[in-house]
Amino acid sequence: MKLSSFCYFAAFGVKTILFRKKTPILGTVILTDKCNLHCKHCSVNNITAIVHPYGQIRREMQQLYDMGVRILFFCGGETFLWEDSGRTIRDLVAEAREMGFLIVNVVTNGTFPLNLPEADLILLSLDGDKQRHNAIRGDTYDTIMENVRNATADNICFYMAINQINKDYVREVCLTARDTEKVRAVSFNFHTPYPDTKELALSRAEKAACCETLRQMRKEGAPIFNLESAFPYLIENRFPTPCHQCVVMENGKLSTCGRCIDVPGLCEQCGYFFVAEYTLLFRGNPKIIMEMLQTYLKYI
Repeated sequence: MKLSSFCYFAAFGVKTILFRKKTPILGTVILTDKCNLHCKHCSVNNITAIVHPYGQIRREMQQLYDMGVRILFFCGGETFLWEDSGRTIRDLVAEAREMGFLIVNVVTNGTFPLNLPEADLILLSLDGDKQRHNAIRGDTYDTIMENVRNATADNICFYMAINQINKDYVREVCLTARDTEKVRAVSFNFHTPYPDTKELALSRAEKAACCETLRQMRKEGAPIFNLESAFPYLIENRFPTPCHQCVVMENGKLSTCGRCIDVPGLCEQCGYFFVAEYTLLFRGNPKIIMEMLQTYLKYI
């Protein structure tokens, strides 16, 4: 991370904590809900299968920037399916840089070639060992790992949503992240139980067991992006929601925190690690502040 970016984020954090500001710093633009996969835990793919046009995406990026957002995520659906008049996701990342965003990340299922060196991080879904991953996402594991090996930069961060299918394979994903070239880190979430996927949610005891595995894997050198200080809050679902410092833009609609905010009762069952981490950070939790500084400086 550049020193200028670090100073900007530090100043934002201080002002937010001291004055209890709710200005957003992290924003997500949903490029499309179209996806080439139909994953068992996903509730937001192929609802419309519309690929939003470049002009609209450009305006949404500018709106987020004008609101104060400086960490930008591009999400789907599948982001690498986005294309408009010859422009691709790579063009959007370059434009985000030119616009002034300080960190630009892309979320993908990893089934397309990973030629995106301009992104700070490519968050790539890996949901267990080969058997468990393929049970959730279809026969994609080998394709994904081949794309990782052929990636044009070492900016990949594995991303695992822990659910009833793969909860016993957190260690395998950690080891794969640690031992695979071009993978910088690995990030986790617990499954957030949308109404059609409630059966995949973890119990408190299962969440605790997963967090213990993550603690052990960190000791064994796994590059885990999540903050250990937030684990107790995630296990108990006792972190404040929603996170006002995070916003999502989808087809002109701006949502605080995430798309799931409109689902009654879902915030109270939130499994997103970053929501816990950011809400605790901006409440001034000293352990979270110190651990986030160390983690972000190491992996971004």
